[in-house]
Amino acid sequence: MPPRNRRRKNASAMKMLGAQVAALRRAAGLTQRELSQRLLVDEETVASIEQGRRPLKADLGAALDEILDAKGVLTAALENMPEVDLFPRWAEEYMDLEREAIALSWYDNQVLPGLLQTEAYAYAVFSNDVPTPAEDELGHRVAARMERQEILHRKNPPRTSFVISEAPLMDRLGGDEVREEQLRRLRGWADLPGTTLQVMPLGRAHHAGLVGPFILIETPDHQHLAYTDVPHGSQMIADPDAVAHLEHRYAMLRSQALNPQETKDLLNRLLGEQ
Repeated sequence: MPPRNRRRKNASAMKMLGAQVAALRRAAGLTQRELSQRLLVDEETVASIEQGRRPLKADLGAALDEILDAKGVLTAALENMPEVDLFPRWAEEYMDLEREAIALSWYDNQVLPGLLQTEAYAYAVFSNDVPTPAEDELGHRVAARMERQEILHRKNPPRTSFVISEAPLMDRLGGDEVREEQLRRLRGWADLPGTTLQVMPLGRAHHAGLVGPFILIETPDHQHLAYTDVPHGSQMIADPDAVAHLEHRYAMLRSQALNPQETKDLLNRLLGEQ
């Protein structure tokens, strides 16, 4: 488990710092594209930093200080950023990769994947944590989860594949109304271009997902990684052999699960529309 003193930067402070970067860039007469070329990063990275959606790392802060002639202001701001213990570092690292991924393959068997959750369902999931988080922390967690879903609606979204157990579809976290709204959201996600949704039905004689949930990630430079999430900690897997093993397991899961059309039919039945 990572040390507790490594904490996520405060979201409001990140937005303020991003606005300062944008103001300094404009004062220097640079476009986002021109600045990205000098930083040797893509234009989307600069835009995300300026909008407060992506943390400004120390090395980029120092480079911006020099390029924008900020006289160390950004470095000083980074060193004095307020912190909140909203996400542990291992989750931050995954979310950074998730934002940039060109492909995500996700298997879950206890709850629905975070990228597919409604706001009410996400609130119910976090409310069932033990001990129950304070109300303001619940609000922060839900808002952050909803913000992550923006990647599915951007101009060039990642290719996404989800295999989910039927069990979470049967649960009534938050009550019947929350469940129905979530099922309708899933039915909508199932029709989203570039997204494949499959349900692993209960009662299967063969099941390749008994080891638990995991996520496969393909980065813009085509590196293949995996992420596993467990109580009190998670693991980022970069070893090619280990990742290939999980990719094979995921292919088996897809062959054992309902196909996309059968999944839509199941969701229709659960919604009483078939």
